[in-house]
Amino acid sequence: MATILLIGDSPTDRAVFTQWLERAGHQVLAADNAEDGLKLAREHHPCLVLMDVVLPGMSGFQATRALARDEATRQIPVLIVSTKNMETDKAWGLRQGAVDYIVKPPREEDLIARINQLVN
Repeated sequence: MATILLIGDSPTDRAVFTQWLERAGHQVLAADNAEDGLKLAREHHPCLVLMDVVLPGMSGFQATRALARDEATRQIPVLIVSTKNMETDKAWGLRQGAVDYIVKPPREEDLIARINQLVN
């Protein structure tokens, strides 16, 4: 079981991903904006961050970069899960420090399999 931080502003996505993660045996922390998510990451040191890109205020790209540059959080892998599906978006997300980029909507099995690879 791993602690996963979910950062996304869609209540529906947060509910669905939380259900999937908990069903897979993971513990979930959630934030609806990047600023709160960064605070949770620093306080709880989750095993993985699931990051949306389009967020109010700070974008998921900016938050991923902040996590990657912060000594306290740089070891936490960030998996971006976003509706932005251009190759340039994926490349930019990886350049900001994400370990992978999955386009929404993911299949439950695929998302959980990728998360399990990253946290084990």
